[in-house]
Amino acid sequence: MRKDIVTGEMMEKKELIRVVRNKENEVSLDPTGKKPGRGAYVMINVDIVKKAFKNRTFDKVFETKIDDSFYEELIEYVDHQQARRELFKNE
Repeated sequence: MRKDIVTGEMMEKKELIRVVRNKENEVSLDPTGKKPGRGAYVMINVDIVKKAFKNRTFDKVFETKIDDSFYEELIEYVDHQQARRELFKNE
């Protein structure tokens, strides 16, 4: 179980996406969940990720300035993952 940093809900790891900050203060998506560095989790839900962008949640959590392009990439990735879940949920 992991905590979504936007909603504070505890969820299974498979329901979340890990975002990681490495030693060089680079923030990136971690789809495998195995990248080294400090991680934070967000729900696979476009509305929640957009809220994280609006509130600059990852900037606060990682105590660093994160470029808008990262949030845009995250929204795109989550949108894709959410669509895949809808498509394959009955299989």
